[in-house]
Amino acid sequence: MPLKDALPVLDDRRYDDIVAEIRTRIPRYTPEWRPQWNDLNDNDPGMILAQTFAWLSEMLLFRMDRVPELQYLKFLQLIGIELLPAQPAAAEITFAVADNVTAPTVQVPTRTQVSAASDDGPPIVFETEGPLTAVTAQLLAVQADDGAVCVDVTSRNAEPSTSPSGFFPFGEAPREDAALVLGFGFPATYPTPTIFAPVAIDIAVFVMDTLGGARVLQCGTAATRAYAPAKLQWEGFDGTEWQTLDALNDETLTFTRSGHVVVRVPATLSLQPAFFGEYDGIDPVTQQPRPKLFWIRARLVRTQYERAPHLAAVRTNTVRAVQAQTVNGEVLGGTTGARNQAWQLENRPVLKGSLRVQINEGPGEAGRDWIVVDDLFGSRPADEHLAVDWTSGEVRAGDGERGQVPVANADNPDTNVVAIEYRFGGGSRGNVRAGEIRDLLTQVDGIDAGKTTNVFEAAGGSDEERIEDAKVRARQTLRARERAVGVEDFELLAKQAGNVRRAKALPLAHPQFPGIKVPGAVTVIIVPDSKVPNPQPSDGLLRTVCAFLESRRLLTTELFVVGPRYVSVSVEATVVADDDADPGVVKQDIEKVLSAYLHPLTGGEDGLGWPFGGPVRYSQVLQRVFTVDGVDSVPSLVLIVDGDRQTECRDVPIEPIAPNALVYSVAHSITVATLREIEELP
Repeated sequence: MPLKDALPVLDDRRYDDIVAEIRTRIPRYTPEWRPQWNDLNDNDPGMILAQTFAWLSEMLLFRMDRVPELQYLKFLQLIGIELLPAQPAAAEITFAVADNVTAPTVQVPTRTQVSAASDDGPPIVFETEGPLTAVTAQLLAVQADDGAVCVDVTSRNAEPSTSPSGFFPFGEAPREDAALVLGFGFPATYPTPTIFAPVAIDIAVFVMDTLGGARVLQCGTAATRAYAPAKLQWEGFDGTEWQTLDALNDETLTFTRSGHVVVRVPATLSLQPAFFGEYDGIDPVTQQPRPKLFWIRARLVRTQYERAPHLAAVRTNTVRAVQAQTVNGEVLGGTTGARNQAWQLENRPVLKGSLRVQINEGPGEAGRDWIVVDDLFGSRPADEHLAVDWTSGEVRAGDGERGQVPVANADNPDTNVVAIEYRFGGGSRGNVRAGEIRDLLTQVDGIDAGKTTNVFEAAGGSDEERIEDAKVRARQTLRARERAVGVEDFELLAKQAGNVRRAKALPLAHPQFPGIKVPGAVTVIIVPDSKVPNPQPSDGLLRTVCAFLESRRLLTTELFVVGPRYVSVSVEATVVADDDADPGVVKQDIEKVLSAYLHPLTGGEDGLGWPFGGPVRYSQVLQRVFTVDGVDSVPSLVLIVDGDRQTECRDVPIEPIAPNALVYSVAHSITVATLREIEELP
C-alpha cells in the first residue's frame, strides 16, 4: 500500500466529534452526578465547559498535526536531499573602447563588475568570467556574401531587437566561397591608420533559434567530440587580394551555435583600408562620404550544412559575465579544537565551487588550503575537508571520524580561519532584459562606461528551491535512484541539472523524424526559468543538461535535449466596464491577467505553466476576462493564434500547429468602454 501524499494525521477528530464523545462519557465517568446531571443540551453550564474544552482540544490537535518545515528539511536531509541553491544568471557584455584611445587594444581584467538597476533591492552586479582584450577598431559594416550577391546586413546586426529575423551569413543556401565579411574602422580622434595593427580579435557570434524557435542538442558521452559541418577560412584584405589569417579558436562549430571565435591578424600581414561590396564611398542615408574600412572575412572552403547558419548578431569586445560578486580575505574566526566547529560566511548564497578556505593551525606556519566539499559523509578521519552549505553560507569542519578536527592555534585563536576567496550571488532577479546591464562599477582605463551593455537578455538565474518542490523531487529521486529509465526520471533529472523550470520527456521521439516513433529515442524539452514571455535555453544550459543526463541514461537510449516550440496567442476584445470603473485600469488588469494565463511558466488553469500541446479554450479565456474587477460584459472576443484570426467562440487546438508546443502571450488589443459611453453612441 503506497504512502499517501499528505501531512501525517496524528488525530483526525474535530470539534463536533469531541463534544459528542464527551456527551457519551459523562454518564460513565460521573455516576454520582447522574441524578442531577441529566440535561446534556447546549444550555447546560456543564456542557458549556465541555464545549470550551472541546474547542481548545481541537486547536491543540490541529497544531500537533502540522509538521514544522524545519522537520521536513531534516527528513529530506536524512535521505540526502538538500534544497537546491540559487543559480546565477549569465550574460554576454559588450565593452566599448573610448574614442580618445590611441592604443590598438585595451585590457579588461577578469572580475570586472557591471551592474543593472533593480526595482526591488540593490543593483544587480555581474562580473566578467575571464580577461578581455578589447580592440580599438570598431565593427562598422557586416555583409553576407552568398557567392553571387553581397547583401549589407549592418543595420540588422546593429539592432537585433528590431530585426527579429536575423540574417544568413552565407545565404539561405550556403555554397563554397560564400563569406561573412566584417569591416572595421577607427574613431575620428584615432591617428589615421595606414595598416591594421597585429591583434587577436575575439568575435562573439549569437545564433538564431532553429526549428521554429527550438534549440536542439544531441547528447553524447563526455569524450565525444563535436565536428563542424563545414570548414571556414578566415582572411584579411591587403588592398589587392585576400590573405590568410589565423583562427585560434572556434566555439561556434562554424556558426552553428553561439560562442566565440578568436582570429589573429599576424604581424607579417598588412591589411589596407578599402571599400568593399555594398559599402562604398557614399552613405546612402546621409549622402555623406564614408571612410575606407579594414576588411576580414570568414569564407566557406567546404560545406555540408544540414541547415544554413542563421545569426542574430556578431559582436567584438564581448565577454561572458555572471551575476556574482567576489570577496577576498574574509576572516571567518578561529579554531578551538572542538568537533563539528562551524563558521559563517558574511554573504550568501555562495556560488558552488568558488570557495577557498585556509586554516593556520600553528605558530610560524602558513595557512593551508582545506578541501571544500558538499558534505562530510565520504570523508575519512585524516581528510582536511570542510563542508559548506552553499545557500546559508555555513562552513563546518569534521568530528574526527568524518573529516579532521582543526587544531586550535594558541598564537592566533580568533582569526586563523580565512576565506581566501568566494563569490556570492544568484537568483531569478538576475535574468535582466537586453540593454539593462550598463553601469560600469570597475574603473577600466580606455573603456567608455556609457556604451557598455548587454545586447541580449541575461538567462540562467533561479531562486533557491522551494520546500514544496523539494518534497516532490525527494519522492521522484527515491524512485529514480539517479537513473533515467522512465519518462518521469528524465524530467526529474533534467530539472536537477541546472536552471530548468519545466521539463517534458517524449519517448520514441526523434527531432529529425517528427511524427514517427523511433525505437530507443528520447527527446527532453526543457524550459528555463526566465522573465521573457517565451523562455529559450541557452547553448550552455543544453550542454549542461545533456552532460547530466548522459551519465544516467540507459546504454541503448539515443537522447536529445531541445528547447520548446512556441505558438503566439493574442486576444482582441471589446469590454464593457462598470460605470464607476476606470477603463484604463480595467484594460491594464485584463492584459495582466491574460499575459499570466497564457504564460509558459505561470499559465494554465493550475498556474503551473501552460500544458505542452494544450489547446486554448475560448470559454476559459473569456472567464479570465470576467475575473477582473469592473468588467460588466464582453460583447466581442477573438483569439489570434500565430497571426491567424480565429473564428469567435471556437477552441484552438495547438497540436496540429506545433506538436507539444507551448503558448506565449503577445500584445493584446483590448478596447474598454463604460456602459454609459456605449449607450451614448449614435
